[in-house]
Amino acid sequence: MPPKNTQPKYRQIAEYLREGILNGTFPAGQPLPSEESLAKQFGVTRPTVRQGLTELRASGLVEAIMGRGTFARSPHGRPSHTRPRGVRRTTDGRYVEADGIRWTDAEPPVATRTDAPLALADLLRIPPGEPMFTYDALQTAAQGRLRQLHRTYVPFSALLDTKYEEEAPPPAPELYAALAELGHELHFTEYVRTRMPLPDQAQALRLADGVPLLHVLRVTLTEADKPLALEEFHLPGDELELSFKL
Repeated sequence: MPPKNTQPKYRQIAEYLREGILNGTFPAGQPLPSEESLAKQFGVTRPTVRQGLTELRASGLVEAIMGRGTFARSPHGRPSHTRPRGVRRTTDGRYVEADGIRWTDAEPPVATRTDAPLALADLLRIPPGEPMFTYDALQTAAQGRLRQLHRTYVPFSALLDTKYEEEAPPPAPELYAALAELGHELHFTEYVRTRMPLPDQAQALRLADGVPLLHVLRVTLTEADKPLALEEFHLPGDELELSFKL
């Protein structure tokens, strides 16, 4: 006689659905059994079923769509968008993103003064607390289907003895041309990791529960490897993969 399952009912429901998603019983993009049918199958109330579904949403295996139900999300499926990463310089001297996407700012970014936190100061090789110009932008493309949060940091010390001691530099990507006009040969290094979004980030990027974001840090450097600026990109982590040409 098999041992009795002593797990709480909501966890049994979550394990049943998780196994079905992973083995293909419930294909990605297809609806899961209704709350009513799961409640009858396991002899529980619908709030107990919802508790099991909440556990799966937290792990990114299901997505609830208002008015339509709950759908499976496969961890093995390829995302719908692949974005090449990098910056290239055109023949006319402009710097453009390798993915060729034309981003539009939801609102014109405005320069504010912030102090460098320890983690960013380390990447920029400046003392913590050094003042920086900072720009924030919510950007969209493809009629709003693509969204990203973009922040630009420029330390005051990188602008000493330039015209930008008296006026704010432009945000990236226009910043690259402005730095090149100051005589710098630029190159870039990116650091990529995943993490769960903060509530305001999830709202801005329209992320479902349990969906992580891609956190990209891009450092702009001189030919002597001196950091001049740093950018933060926050990208949806469910329907996107990044590619790098090595």
